Amino acid sequence: MEITVYGCGPDEAVLFREMSPRFGVTPTLTTAAPSAANIELASRSRCISVGHKNRIANSTLLALGRAGVAYISTRSVGCDHIDVEYAKSIGICVENVAYSPDGVADYTLMLMLMAVRSAKSVIRRADVHDYRLEDARGRELRDLTIGVIGTGRIGTAVMDRLRGFGCRILACDNGRSTAAHHVPLDELLHLSDIVTLHTPLNADTHHLLDRRRIEQMKRGAFVINTGRGSLIDTGALVSALESGKLAGAALDVLEGEEGIFYADFRNRRIESKALLRLQELPNAVISPHTAYYTDRALGDMVENSLANCRNFESRKRHG
Repeated sequence: MEITVYGCGPDEAVLFREMSPRFGVTPTLTTAAPSAANIELASRSRCISVGHKNRIANSTLLALGRAGVAYISTRSVGCDHIDVEYAKSIGICVENVAYSPDGVADYTLMLMLMAVRSAKSVIRRADVHDYRLEDARGRELRDLTIGVIGTGRIGTAVMDRLRGFGCRILACDNGRSTAAHHVPLDELLHLSDIVTLHTPLNADTHHLLDRRRIEQMKRGAFVINTGRGSLIDTGALVSALESGKLAGAALDVLEGEEGIFYADFRNRRIESKALLRLQELPNAVISPHTAYYTDRALGDMVENSLANCRNFESRKRHG
């Protein structure tokens, strides 16, 4: 069985080469995302694996379908970079992969702690040998109410960790039930000292935290986002941070990150005014969509992408 692996980084390439024989798969690897320029790479593959870093245009999906591709395994939990319904309409099945939620959950807790202890400002001052205490004291998680939006595998893992800190946990998730105290979204925003986002991005959750909902939040609250950038109206967030409505934000994902995150911009111009402004602010921590990036999670992504492709072919053979 042959598959084409698009958007394959060097670390993933090692894992694909190592794991593929176990699944009876011969992979063709490319660092490029699928495009009209490289469709021929998939000409011998009914199944392809893609990364999450680049949006796949519908025109590219159509070209892949015409080349014989019937299945796409995306090496991500989210599918917001692919128009899944359009793919289905032209006969291409799209599935995501499961991977260890622990790396993102650990990272989320780290961002929370950095936010409530003003870590960005403390480290910046220490880097220039200013060792005075911050004007504002830090806060302890046990004294805070944490609102978790989205209680899938990652949101649940975050809550598991938070219980060890002794804080009050509120949760909001349509259709899911957990041991946490579930409340409506508006109530969660009103009561929470920290709001952390772990819900999928779709038409219903785009700008879930818009200007109106940010206004509903406690004055002095914090926002953590390790989900998807467009869950937040970035302009409204910047305004709330500048005005003091919100005490801080820690973001591993950002609207418009495509083409910026994962690239070296030390000697290139960044066009995103929102990103540049957030990085100027002392109360905003930005990291480049790296929460998922652990040894265990990467191995899970590659292994499960291979398993998805093999299982699809097996289903087709056995009808």
